[in-house]
Parts: sequence; C-alpha cells; structure tokens
Amino acid sequence: MQPRARLWSLFLVLITGFALVAAPPAAAATGFPPVGGRWAEPGPFPVAVEALDADHTVYRPATLGQNGLRHPVIVWGNGTFATPPVYDGLLRHWASHGFIVAAANTAWSGSGQEMLAGATALAWENDLEGSPYFRKVDLAHIGASGHSQGGGGTIAAGADPRITTTVPIQPGPQGSVKALRGPMFILAGQRDLIVFPPLLVIPRYRQATQIPAIYGELAGATHGTPTGDGGGYRGATTAWFRFWLMGDQQARGEFFGPACRLCDDPAWSSFQRNPRAEAIRAPALS
Repeated sequence: MQPRARLWSLFLVLITGFALVAAPPAAAATGFPPVGGRWAEPGPFPVAVEALDADHTVYRPATLGQNGLRHPVIVWGNGTFATPPVYDGLLRHWASHGFIVAAANTAWSGSGQEMLAGATALAWENDLEGSPYFRKVDLAHIGASGHSQGGGGTIAAGADPRITTTVPIQPGPQGSVKALRGPMFILAGQRDLIVFPPLLVIPRYRQATQIPAIYGELAGATHGTPTGDGGGYRGATTAWFRFWLMGDQQARGEFFGPACRLCDDPAWSSFQRNPRAEAIRAPALS
C-alpha cells in the first residue's frame, strides 16, 4: 500500500471509530408519546411503585407495554444514609415519562453492584411468563444514575456493558471514568460544599476523553438539591434519558449542535461539552 493510501485508510478508521462512540444508539426505542419539550413536567404515564425484590424498589408506568412498548430502564443509587423515598419525586417523574426505575434499597451503593443487581432482576422478570414485566422491558437501553455515593456508584456501574449511558449527580469518588463505555452527563452544584465541583467533579469530567461527556453545574444548587423531586436537575436529566434511551430527537437539541439550548441557559453556572459531545450533530430541522 502506498504511503498516501495508508494514511487515508488510517484516517477513515479513526473517523469511523469516533463516529461509533459519538453517535446515539442505532436501535433506540420508539413509540413513546412526545412531551413537547416539557421535560420538567410530569410525563403521560400514571405511576406505580412496588418492590421488585427484597433489595430494590421499582418506580414504573402503572400499565406496562401499552401499544407494544418496551420500557427503557434506569438503575438508581442513593446517597449515603439515604433510601429511595428521599428521591421519591424524581424517581416518580422519570417513571411518568415511561422509564422503569429500579432503585437499590441501600444507603451504600458506591460499588455499583447494588444498582446493577436491579437490571439483573428486571431481566429475570422480563423472561418470566405471568410477570407484569414479561417482554415489556427494553434491556438494550439501560441508564444509570445516582446521587453522591450513588453518583460514584453510577460511574462504577457504567463500566458494565449493559449500561447505555450514565448520569452521576454530585458523585462520590467511586468508580473510574476511564472505564465508562457510553456517554456521560455529570452534574454538580454551584454551592455544593460536600462534593466541591472544582476538586471532585470537573476533574472527572475532564478524564472522560473516550466518550461523549457533558458537565452541568446547576446555579445555586447545594448538595441537597437533588433530593425530593430533583429540583433543577429534573428536566435536564429527563431530556438526557429520553434522548439516549428513547431516541427522542427533540431532547437531542437540549445538548447537541451549535444551538444547544442548555449551553447558554442561565440556570446553569457552567455547562461544558467535551470534543466527542461537540461532534454530535444537532437534530434535523423539520
């Protein structure tokens, strides 16, 4: 092979590999009702809360599988000393948008294994005839999220090939960002004095060079802001999961392209995108 041809082949390999990492999932779930950009408002699904097993509480649409839908999954990890009811409003909100949220019933989810066990339990239920989850769980689209120690657990869980995307919220030090396989939306609070953004969040965002990554620092947010209904994090996290797990193209425009809506939103004291995130195209104009 001539030197010029060899260089051209190498260029194509690099560009193709970059596109595979930067592109959204090719087989994103479809058929979920649009919400007109109202990410922070309740979605169209009534919500049920139940025990999945002894170790997990599930927040889910009350009726699963309407019109043949398979519901994407979010596995959740609590902060230290917290349990799912501390985040009840946020977890219900995600479920109202069509997600099955498996929340670990532990205040010690930093290993990520407690969160991943929720995905394993749902996979078992998805194959169990007679289960309300039977063939209604979209196991190809599983996100991970959590707060504080659970945010660290989110990063740890993200090394698992089952996890499509991660949303660590004010994360603890657990897990390796370098081991993540899918895009990350890492969140900080401007006034968080426990997980101080310049020391504990921004450096982890900068380590994520192998994946599309976005850093969002919510103006005025303290370490307690994500509890309850998620506060100012609720809408952005919903849009992120709707794009990566449901293929909602309107949600794509919140984060990507030159007209990225959140990039200049004053609700965020800092909103940064790494080169792989910058490379993701904006939604097509209708």
